[in-house]
Amino acid sequence: MNSSETFRSSYSAFVAELVDAALRGADEKLGRDTVVLDLRDFVDSFDALVLSSGRNDRQVRSVAEEIERQVDLVLGVKPQHVEGWTAGEWIALDYGDVIVHIFDEAARDYYDLEHLWSAAPAFRPQTLR
Repeated sequence: MNSSETFRSSYSAFVAELVDAALRGADEKLGRDTVVLDLRDFVDSFDALVLSSGRNDRQVRSVAEEIERQVDLVLGVKPQHVEGWTAGEWIALDYGDVIVHIFDEAARDYYDLEHLWSAAPAFRPQTLR
């Protein structure tokens, strides 16, 4: 079992499929420095954060659109809530058990969620292509 399978196997099937779809979407639109943070031991309201970056607002929106498309294709679900679409600096897609954040590089550096949640286990997938 590789590290991806080990990381995934600890989630429910729904969460694992949602995370996989989000990773595929980010990879398809060349999302940068994508990481999954396992927050089950830290918060009760959701299981994982998926973080990715784009170089500019157009790429941030493109990554978010592709993640939405991939999740809908695989699981038939839409985000419960979406924030940040207009500005395109930081788009948050709330799927309940999984929250996806797509940042431009400046916003990602400023908010530094990886540092905020540095105690959480993290998985950085290799590109899927």
